[in-house]
Amino acid sequence: MNNALTFLVATLIDLYLIVVLLRVWMQLVKADYFNPVSQFVVKATQPVVGVLRKIIPAAGRLDTASLVFAILIGMLKAAALSSLNGYGFAIVPVVITGVLFTLSSLLSMLFWILIIRAILSWFSQGYNPMEAMLHQLTEPLLAPVRRIVPPIGGLDLSVLIVIIALQFLRLLIGV
Repeated sequence: MNNALTFLVATLIDLYLIVVLLRVWMQLVKADYFNPVSQFVVKATQPVVGVLRKIIPAAGRLDTASLVFAILIGMLKAAALSSLNGYGFAIVPVVITGVLFTLSSLLSMLFWILIIRAILSWFSQGYNPMEAMLHQLTEPLLAPVRRIVPPIGGLDLSVLIVIIALQFLRLLIGV
């Protein structure tokens, strides 16, 4: 029963954390605000982010209010899992683990966005709002790699290289 509850709590928190991190990433890469995916993300996060924006100003293109909210959600996950697994509640480990959970979720989100973009590229038949959004979200990661490793025989290896780098960083974090 405890494993099932831990799984459920972790999954629900992770899903919302990914939506908040997607908002941070979308603003950072200047994704199309009017895309249906963008509208969903904004509406799902606006109640809290709107309040936080009154207190925490943006730093250039970085939506610091959303980033702080994401870290708070990561800390909530750390505290909830710690409580559910019978560990004590100490603020320093919860903060550190929360930041690591947030970073790991960001890397995981980028990994899956790249995988979905790669799979959709095999079946693409013209303009699709979802595919356009995925392109906007991944191009800032892929373009620098393409400058170093250009397509070889029509095969773009940049996605593979970035996926390997993301997985390496996730393993390095160890959460």
